[in-house]
Amino acid sequence: MPFAEDELSWGLACGIEPDGHWHGWFDVRVRADALRHLGLHPDQRTAKAVGPSPPGWWHADAERRAPKRPR
Repeated sequence: MPFAEDELSWGLACGIEPDGHWHGWFDVRVRADALRHLGLHPDQRTAKAVGPSPPGWWHADAERRAPKRPR
């Protein structure tokens, strides 16, 4: 693993949704300084797209092919 134990923290929260089904949330956090040895750092500028966006059909096709999640 690229991180030491003291550089990571995680948690799980669970609860009942309004429809009565259980739902869980994971929370994973990495200390900002821990990213430096991966070539990242807290002051790094946000990444920007360098090319054109894919055509509209591409996104629609991806949504059609995505597995359906039970509600």
